Amino acid sequence: MPETEQDVAESGSLRARLGALEETHRATLNILEDFDEEKSKLARLLQATMNLLEDFDSERNNLQQFQKATLNLLEDVNVERSRSQKTQRATLNILEDVHEERDRLNQTQRALINILEDIEVERTRTEKAKSLLEGVVKDLEAFSYSVSHDLRAPLRAVSGFAQALIEDCAPRLDEKGKRYLGLIQASALKMGQLIDDLLAFSRLGRQQMMDACVDLESLAHSVYEELIAQISGRPIEFVVHPVPPACGDQAMIRQVLVNLLSNAIKFTRMKEKATIEFGYRAEPHPGAYCIKDNGAGFDMKYVDKLFGVFQRLHDVKEFEGTGVGLALVSLIIARHGGRVWAEGQVGKGAAFYFTLPSEKQNKHESD
Repeated sequence: MPETEQDVAESGSLRARLGALEETHRATLNILEDFDEEKSKLARLLQATMNLLEDFDSERNNLQQFQKATLNLLEDVNVERSRSQKTQRATLNILEDVHEERDRLNQTQRALINILEDIEVERTRTEKAKSLLEGVVKDLEAFSYSVSHDLRAPLRAVSGFAQALIEDCAPRLDEKGKRYLGLIQASALKMGQLIDDLLAFSRLGRQQMMDACVDLESLAHSVYEELIAQISGRPIEFVVHPVPPACGDQAMIRQVLVNLLSNAIKFTRMKEKATIEFGYRAEPHPGAYCIKDNGAGFDMKYVDKLFGVFQRLHDVKEFEGTGVGLALVSLIIARHGGRVWAEGQVGKGAAFYFTLPSEKQNKHESD
């Protein structure tokens, strides 16, 4: 069928509408594409915003932590400042103490200088005293020589002439004269013994010591047997307990035993049954040797006089002696670095203690 103008017009209008619709569709598609792009941009912006917010939260947390750390640091600074102030005060106190200690040290130094000066003065005095003492010792040695030689000769003459008178003139002497001559002879003998004791005492201080290990048990038995042989038989119980050996000069230690045992024998004279013991007391340290008897004893208030020269606690008429024996004992023990002491009770006896270096002590000192 032939196409009419109306149809052509409608067809052209339709094509125009379709073209417009296509344009609209393309514009819509373009708009949609632009919207997608904007949407994508918006999404990216939103994501960036979220990231920024997260970063902000993180920064805020960091800021809070930093704030806390700053506060803690400030607290630590305050604590440290307080410590520093305390340290400063302590330092000031220390400096004050140092100044005080320095003053004390200066005072001590001055005192030490004064002491050293006093020591020097004392040393000078000691040297002078030593020199004087050496002179006195020389005089004593000269005196001992004089006693030994100058006094013995006339003393022997007195004793000899007294004995000659007793022997030659006895028939012409009455009992009183004989008693006087006996007293003269006894006094001469006592004087001779006193001279011997004084000489022994004066020589002992400079006598050279010969150290050795001394068996005091056997030495005590030997000394006792020699002493008891010189007296008339009387009942004496002599007991030697086990004692350790000692180190020292055997001759000097023997003299100690001679003097102490002879005293024990002498002062038990009045006892019906005399008892003498030689033993050792280990405690308290150091141990001590002991010679004990049940004789006359002595009053302890006079104990300080026992070891002095010419000191006697008993009447010479009751018990003979020169008063030098115990002084010799004291000097011998002192030269050995020991000590001697006594205990007693009137009528019940006496005990004399003395210490001597042991074999172990001597070996230790030698090492």
